[in-house]
This record gives sequence, structure tokens and C-alpha cells, in this order.
Amino acid sequence: MKSKRLNECPLHGAGVRPDYLVGRRVERVLASWHRCGAEARTGPLDVWLIDSEEAATHVTTGSDWCLIVEASVPIEGYDMAESGRVEVKPVHSETPFADHLGETVLAVHDEADPYTGRLALELTFESGRVRCDTWSGDLRLSST
Repeated sequence: MKSKRLNECPLHGAGVRPDYLVGRRVERVLASWHRCGAEARTGPLDVWLIDSEEAATHVTTGSDWCLIVEASVPIEGYDMAESGRVEVKPVHSETPFADHLGETVLAVHDEADPYTGRLALELTFESGRVRCDTWSGDLRLSST
């Protein structure tokens, strides 16, 4: 099924238009990670960008492997018994966004497919760019 809007996921909708971030400063970044026992944590499951207007922009992957960008307050961590725990904490050096804390978003760029919706989001800062995309259902964050 083809989406109504280019960045709209057939299952999760379009989310927010991230261009509202342009001109706002990224003040804080929170992320969630799955932890199980003593295993090292891998990339984050979710990221929340808290901007200079105190708006929280949530970036995560959908069940159909789309990239979801929505206005949503950060969740609390939670226990999953023998399956581990999801921790939500401020990022320091764990994601590429840490390098841009306090910087203003200069531009945003969406990449999308008409059938699956948003595939990637790139935010441009004065000192570089951060790309958010999905790979095999996992959220990937990289500096470009």
C-alpha cells in the first residue's frame, strides 16, 4: 500500500515534520538501551532530543522497520524480568548527538520511500551532521 505522504508509514503514520527543529538548540539528549545481565549494551533503542523550547522529539524504529519521528516525552526505564531491563539515561559520549549538545539545528533532511515511509533523518549542525536510520529494525545513529 502506498502512503498518502512520502514520509508516512502505513502502520505508524507520518509522525511530526522534523523541520520544526531548525533554529532550535539541542539542550539534552536521552536514550534508551536494552541491558541483559553483564552484556555490553549495543546502540540505543530510542533517542529523545530535548530542544531549547523544551520540546522532546522521539526518534525510534517501527515494527515494520520504518523510522519514527514523533513529539513524545521520554519514557521511564522498565524491568523485563529474565529478559533484562530497558534503561533511559542522558547521553554523554554514547551517541553522535553528544558532540552537538548546545548547538542549533541548521537543517533537517528526510529520506523516505512511498511504500514504507521514512527511512532516514539527517540533522545538520554547525560542527557536523547526525544521521538517524534503521537497519534490520535497529536504530542506527552516525556522524556524517
